[in-house]
Amino acid sequence: MEQFKIAKTSQKDFIVSIIDDHVFLKLPKDKQQFWSPQLHLEINEDGEKTAVLHGVFGPNPTVWTMFMFFHFIVAGLFIAFAIWAYSNWTLDNSYTIQLGVMFLLVILWFVLYFAGRIGKDSSKEEMHDLYNFMNEIIEKTNY
Repeated sequence: MEQFKIAKTSQKDFIVSIIDDHVFLKLPKDKQQFWSPQLHLEINEDGEKTAVLHGVFGPNPTVWTMFMFFHFIVAGLFIAFAIWAYSNWTLDNSYTIQLGVMFLLVILWFVLYFAGRIGKDSSKEEMHDLYNFMNEIIEKTNY
């Protein structure tokens, strides 16, 4: 943890945030893009000279929340139009509009999915940069 605290003030290439046993590594605002990842580390000290490190790469929490919101809205609309189509079917009314909207919602879900995959693939280099920075800090530890 000490090495991360030192890196927080001694370098400007990455943003280092420390909260209790958690360390967040991010790119500076001027280098960040919409899909820029962050590295969340949890450091649990086992003893005087050892620690267990858990890390997770993830998107910016705002981007993650937005994508989950979009998926939730698409799923909710799909269910609502399915209920409406079933109601019209049982009443012997036309339900082609509802089926058409359901089909478009499925296409929209695929677009959201592939947009997320493209964003993930486009940020691999940034993930490598964060990982290498973490390794540099860990290797500086002198015991």
